[in-house]
Amino acid sequence: MNNYNQNYLIIKGLFVKVIKGIVTASNAHIAIAIARFNHFVNHSLLDGAIDVLIRIGQVKDENITVVWVPGAYELPLTISVLAQSNKYDAVIALGTIIRGETTHFELVAGECSSGLSNVAINSALPVTFGILTTESIEQAIDRAGIKAGNKGAEAALAALEMIHVLQTIKAL
Repeated sequence: MNNYNQNYLIIKGLFVKVIKGIVTASNAHIAIAIARFNHFVNHSLLDGAIDVLIRIGQVKDENITVVWVPGAYELPLTISVLAQSNKYDAVIALGTIIRGETTHFELVAGECSSGLSNVAINSALPVTFGILTTESIEQAIDRAGIKAGNKGAEAALAALEMIHVLQTIKAL
């Protein structure tokens, strides 16, 4: 049976240290890099992310920076520069890649995902993935807030939680 006691978990009589993220980060500085390509969907992702940061995370609006880039392929470089600036506690990547009739989708989606992952690992900064990779415009619209939640909001929530998790680990 698991019992929670402050920051410890008791399992079979052992006290195990537990690190859990919280989502309020009122003093956090957050950057959002967002692709202009497919902007009709990406604006909804941005609205969802900013709503979560301000309403749930209680981040001050002056602590949020939004950077527009041409497309999803440009996000990893932009996120890398933002991370290297040491001005932000987390960076959120937002964009939409919709499958077409060529292999362009796989190339852009793969490089974007790999690049963002590399930035996160090499910078030890929360980099969250609010990139939609969909088969159609309809799927993208659904995942940007119509039917299947808002992936921008989910990326913002993950950023807020990861700020606290990493701060706690570094403080141990």
